[in-house]
Amino acid sequence: MAHSVTTGGDDRSAGAAEPSIGTLVQSAMADVSTLVRSEIELAKTEITGSAKKAAIGGGAFGAAAVVLGFSSFFLFIAIAEALTALGLPRWVSYLIVWALLVVVAVIAALVGKKMIKKIEKPERTIESLRELPDVMHREAPGARHRDVPVVSGGKVALHDKQPYSV
Repeated sequence: MAHSVTTGGDDRSAGAAEPSIGTLVQSAMADVSTLVRSEIELAKTEITGSAKKAAIGGGAFGAAAVVLGFSSFFLFIAIAEALTALGLPRWVSYLIVWALLVVVAVIAALVGKKMIKKIEKPERTIESLRELPDVMHREAPGARHRDVPVVSGGKVALHDKQPYSV
């Protein structure tokens, strides 16, 4: 007889059917990877829908602002006509409304200038960009040539308590 058939319960065949720890870890990593990709895809889908709604809402607000801006002409004409009805010559009434609008524009420009002066330059970013060539130069592990700055309480300082200048 050339072939033999084993019948009965060989305990080794049941053990060989179980996957190894490496196979289980690989399977778990694949499952985690699939789960993360699925979550990212879900987030993209939700954000895309929200972004479309935000764009439509922003467009509607923009349209409302344009219509309101154009309708303000009628308000200023009505104010000038009301001054004319009070007995002022028409040209004086419109000149008064124009002067009022110039004063409002000057005040808005001064407020805008004041707000722009309050803008701070991104000092930390500028400093990190200045150090970028040094950072890109690879150092051997454990052979750092300079101290790394420490951030505490919103202030950046070197380890030896020197201020970190920009």
